[in-house]
Amino acid sequence: MQRADGRKPGELRKIKITKDYIKYPDGSCLIEFGDTKVICTALVEKEVPPFLKGTNTGWVTAEYAMLPGSCAQRVKRNPPSGRAQEIQRLIGRSLRSVIAMDKLGEITIKVDCDVIQADGGTRTASITGGFVALALACRKLMEKGIIKENPIKDYVAAVSAGLSKGTPVLDLNYDEDSNAEMDMNVVMLGKGELVEVQGTAEHGTFSRGQMDQILDLAQDGIRQLIEIQKKVLI
Repeated sequence: MQRADGRKPGELRKIKITKDYIKYPDGSCLIEFGDTKVICTALVEKEVPPFLKGTNTGWVTAEYAMLPGSCAQRVKRNPPSGRAQEIQRLIGRSLRSVIAMDKLGEITIKVDCDVIQADGGTRTASITGGFVALALACRKLMEKGIIKENPIKDYVAAVSAGLSKGTPVLDLNYDEDSNAEMDMNVVMLGKGELVEVQGTAEHGTFSRGQMDQILDLAQDGIRQLIEIQKKVLI
């Protein structure tokens, strides 16, 4: 199967991560999944949510937004939509899965993911780029002597996959996502363990065998993304 953009079914879009993209945050990057572009920043706050006060334990959370001009039709700034809230909770869960909170002390790292151009896969790009911003912020905390050990336990990345005209495909752009029979977002660690799988049949149903094929594609794609993360961070 030849896709509209010339890719093979199991091929990622062109991925590019530019670290230290913004001057002021503790960690930042611009991540590009083809025409999807997201600015990810990580800032440190010397406080924690009330339920963690006095525990010497830190916290990682995330916010997600699409800029007004990121889509063909203007996106409203406020209040955050239900979709945006769901996505930022997913980003937060994904990033917390690779952090040893007890090594942070009582600080919070807030990761902001701002979509400046959307062409499908904004949540998966946000998770993949958000991890890079988070890792850079943790590195800076160690350089400043605020924390003694690196709290990062593993890498984490995410990718979309689905069924397009009956064929399992990786990393769907907007047109593919809009017309897919089934689409899935997969979040996975470097060691291969899954953090989250979101899969929905948009038209009809899908079989267990098809789901396994799509998961295999996603796993291979995430391994490639983690290799890109490693090159950027090293």
